Amino acid sequence: MTPLLKFKPVYQERVWGGRGLELFLGRKLPGSTPIGESWELVDRVEAQSLVEGGPWSGRSLRELMTARGAEIMGPSWPQNRPFPILVKWLDCRERLSLQVHPPASIAAKLGGEPKTENWYVARAEPGAAVLAGLKPGVDSAVFREALKDNSAESLVHRLPTQAGDSLLIHSGVMHAIDGGNMILEIQQNSDTTYRVYDWGRVGLDGKPRAMHVEQSMASLEANTAPAPALVRTVEKTVVLAECREFHITRHRLGRGENLSFNPGEQARIFSVVGGRLTAGEVSLTLGDNALLPFAGKFVFTATEDSQVLVTDGFSSLEKAKA
Repeated sequence: MTPLLKFKPVYQERVWGGRGLELFLGRKLPGSTPIGESWELVDRVEAQSLVEGGPWSGRSLRELMTARGAEIMGPSWPQNRPFPILVKWLDCRERLSLQVHPPASIAAKLGGEPKTENWYVARAEPGAAVLAGLKPGVDSAVFREALKDNSAESLVHRLPTQAGDSLLIHSGVMHAIDGGNMILEIQQNSDTTYRVYDWGRVGLDGKPRAMHVEQSMASLEANTAPAPALVRTVEKTVVLAECREFHITRHRLGRGENLSFNPGEQARIFSVVGGRLTAGEVSLTLGDNALLPFAGKFVFTATEDSQVLVTDGFSSLEKAKA
């Protein structure tokens, strides 16, 4: 029987982070430095998810993708392809830099990787917001001038946030996250970020952080993505994001309700953003992210009112070749 896979988090220090994941998710964080990101599901050279519990405990995601790729992703998945999605919790105690990820059309030329991502706001303090998308009429030339007089922020849409909001950010879209947001980020497997403005901040080493103005401007010029729009709804089942790279649906379940997935359909990621559920002997609660392999059958039962995100649409052969 193919098991559900839970992984040990990989915590990342960030100058804009804090210690909020301890209280919000009930976890013990390492050290005392600001933790901005918890990588929940990752298959990269510099970071690997390790299975926590079950028959495959201690094995890395890369090891499983190599040895059991057909079981996890389906029979057409190429053996040497990394897992295509990266899942993170973000504790944005302070505002992140104004930044952009390169579109697929120029990512390789710039030496980076494209990164389309979705933000699900699990908690937002009063006054919290996100910055996303340039205002009408703003191009790279206008933006360059604004960088000179520190007015770049005024050229980007500011969207106030509240718990339950969701926002899809395509590669090439200028963006930043304000302080006071706790976000589950589901993204392409990429770690390329071009910072264009950082509010005069220094890094954890006390030095100004590197900026990537030329790469950012090239990414803006190559961008063909539409302006982002917040999804805000209380529907029981709603599609939050649908793009070439992945598909995300939020489900609200009352106590005792079930959500099931049959074997042989597709790989999925199951993220709990509220409540508690069980799947056999496995219990999942707020903050947990599980990989549901292609070959497994899974039935989840809500033991209290719950909300979950189901990410799929990332395991087709066509996407693997991209």
